[in-house]
Amino acid sequence: MPVEEFVAGWISGALGLVLGHPFDTVKVRLQTQNTYRGIVDCMVKTYRHESAYCLAPFDLIKVRLQNQTEPRAQLGSPPPRYRGPVHCAASIFQEEGPRGLFRGAWALTLRDTPTLGIYFVTYEWLCRQSTPDGQNPSSATVLVAGGFAGITSWATATPLDVIKSRMQMAGLKQREYRGMLDCMVSSARQEGLGVFFRGLTINSARAFPVNAVTFLSYEYLLHAWG
Repeated sequence: MPVEEFVAGWISGALGLVLGHPFDTVKVRLQTQNTYRGIVDCMVKTYRHESAYCLAPFDLIKVRLQNQTEPRAQLGSPPPRYRGPVHCAASIFQEEGPRGLFRGAWALTLRDTPTLGIYFVTYEWLCRQSTPDGQNPSSATVLVAGGFAGITSWATATPLDVIKSRMQMAGLKQREYRGMLDCMVSSARQEGLGVFFRGLTINSARAFPVNAVTFLSYEYLLHAWG
């Protein structure tokens, strides 16, 4: 049933994206800015001063828009640097060239390639451990397995996620890294090794409900379509 699996995956992924996007915005800002005292402070300031919406399907544009902290449409306030996803993409292309649109691409690839394997292996293993032979996993099992699969994958992905976000923001801050290794060394030298786990708490807080909902809706849709 490839069509049913595709549609179920698309719907469940969309649900997970909607649920997780606010947490993702906070995560990116904590990783790339030093103006917040913590997760709650970032949430409060973001909610109080602006409305952060991201419609772009591309990770670079998403990160740039999430880091835009100017209040929207307030009289007397400075206008936002980007007016939206299309303007953001056009501005990056004009100011940073075609290569600017691919900032952090290698870090993104290296982040996602192993973690996707860890993600699904963890989910399948937890489901099998909690389900008797010959039976389908219960809804509670799917929720818990999906949630912990998300946390496990993000625990391994966060260091490269930090590097990816910093490389993507480098062009905006007029700072150039010579590559991933240079970004890693510079970040560790200036802020210590703990910088590579910045955002891990908010990643985990986002990962559990997002992936629990994603897997539950996926399994439910497949079961409903028989």
